[in-house]
Amino acid sequence: MRDESTIIEGRNAVLEALRADKSFDRIFLLSQNKDGPLQTIYREAQKRKIQVNFVKKERLDELSSDRKHQGVVAYVSAFEYATVDDILANAEKKNEPPFIIILDDIEDPHNLGAVIRTANAAGAHGVIIPKNNAAGLTTSAVKASAGAVSYTPVARVTNISRTMEELKEQGIWFIGADMNGEDYRKLDLKGPIGLVIGNEGKGLSPLVKKNCDFLASLPMKGEIDSLNASVAAGILAYEIMRSRG
Repeated sequence: MRDESTIIEGRNAVLEALRADKSFDRIFLLSQNKDGPLQTIYREAQKRKIQVNFVKKERLDELSSDRKHQGVVAYVSAFEYATVDDILANAEKKNEPPFIIILDDIEDPHNLGAVIRTANAAGAHGVIIPKNNAAGLTTSAVKASAGAVSYTPVARVTNISRTMEELKEQGIWFIGADMNGEDYRKLDLKGPIGLVIGNEGKGLSPLVKKNCDFLASLPMKGEIDSLNASVAAGILAYEIMRSRG
């Protein structure tokens, strides 16, 4: 799901945005094209590790607002990203053990916005999302956060599993939401903690799940066996807040 208000089209416009160091969600380039400016865009994107999708002209026409895309359509984030260090600094500034929410390939920007809103309300110091194949800070996500994105740092990283490993070295342990985990009410949720929420349909990816220290489940008494990702995040985030006092 994308927002037209975050679209940049045309070779010069995209190049200027790249050189201005704007935060990109993704760039779509015309496939099998040796055009000089398009190759320059591709090289600049590679340097900044921005995801590039090569697509046919018909796909670009669909993405474009007026079909004057010149072989390139880009989605620029509606809000600037923080860094993982910014999130840790936020915890240090408040003299609190870090509380971070990590989203593993959440695709719906409304879910992302809802989690950011919950993160702020529950006292989390920041949210970490992956750069590729996941919702970014589009206009819809920012709107769904109800202003929380202005106060809660959101960092975007290349590899969620590697980031978790690096944070573990700093004393943070991770609890992943998983329907086969232990009842969350039986877990000790104090101290430096990262709450990991998986994809809306597939849940946690195998490597991310492996890097979790514990898996937590939410008891289900009805006919369905799972909750919306942002709802699950809200329940667990508030339990962490309660446990921390």
